[in-house]
Amino acid sequence: SAALFNPSMIWHPDQSDLPEGSRRFIVSLRATGEGHLSSITFRSGVINKENDITINAPTFYVTTSENYTNPVYEKILFERKLLELDLLNDFAKQVMSSLEDNFTLTDLENSIKILIRPFKNKGGENELIANGILSLALSNYEIQYSPDQGLSERIIFPHSPSEMNGIEDARFVEFTDENGERIYYATYTAFDGKVIFPQLLETKDFLNFKISTLNGPEIKNKGMALFPRKINGLYAMISRQDNENIFLMYSEHLHFWYTKQLILKPTYPWEFVQLGNCGSPIETEAGWLVLSHGVGAMREYSIGAFLLDKDDPSKVIGRLEEPLLTPNENEREGYVPNVVYSCGGAIYGDELIIPYAMSDHASSFAKVNLNELLKKLTES
Repeated sequence: SAALFNPSMIWHPDQSDLPEGSRRFIVSLRATGEGHLSSITFRSGVINKENDITINAPTFYVTTSENYTNPVYEKILFERKLLELDLLNDFAKQVMSSLEDNFTLTDLENSIKILIRPFKNKGGENELIANGILSLALSNYEIQYSPDQGLSERIIFPHSPSEMNGIEDARFVEFTDENGERIYYATYTAFDGKVIFPQLLETKDFLNFKISTLNGPEIKNKGMALFPRKINGLYAMISRQDNENIFLMYSEHLHFWYTKQLILKPTYPWEFVQLGNCGSPIETEAGWLVLSHGVGAMREYSIGAFLLDKDDPSKVIGRLEEPLLTPNENEREGYVPNVVYSCGGAIYGDELIIPYAMSDHASSFAKVNLNELLKKLTES
């Protein structure tokens, strides 16, 4: 790839065979190659008890998934997504009624092929609906890799119609449900050349990945970041629907989002143009720590932080008046100059570890004293 940027850091599901005080991590990266087409790639590394970071040497090549499996869809969920997309007309209802409660892509294709015949000479509306149904199905798919393929060898290339012009800025988070089960989610942006589509990726082992569409009137724009657990029984997500301010969303269902609440507006010069998140909120004793990005004069992107109440994240405890990171002289040249950007950091010991991109061409790490940062945020 010509560039590896916009990294997101999460703890590796395998923490075996490590020295005492060390922890293994995964970094996802946006890889841009020929034609400025973006995909998701991975690196792994270890941070030791002194907080020194080592990145494992990557393979000399990457491979796509072994196969795109014939995914299974939940009928109730699929119908709800069709309704959201205004695709659930009489023809679509016939198609859905012919399917089992759980059906495959092949089942759906066969049903459409049979049921579309009586409508062939009755205008093109139902053919458009049929194409829309299949497009939705193809945007909800599963891929898998072999354990023989090293982590850095695995790459998630654009696959569905909505991704044909790239997969951008995956924000990974380790999510823990009510039963203590852990799963890795990532929100990312799919681009078909004209329209952006917020998508959701999930995996338990970084071998099997399930990709789903996000739906609802508040699924707009880029930069959505999921909280690592439910809050008061609801999923929660940071968003930026208007390309300027930061919002908070709650939902009973992970795939559907209907309401938002404004929590932060650009206030300081370094964020006057635009404000957004730099990854999922990180839980601390003081509250939810959220890395942010701000766009100021000369389109300079900087990384800042704010703190939200742990029980009610709509309450902002504090925010930094000055950024944590700004582009230095050596970080200003690249695909998009004058930019530092991250899709998610992690806490280890008494430090906040921030993987960040330099002007959309390469990535590095920064470390921030956590106690000093939280003190500044709680006193601001």
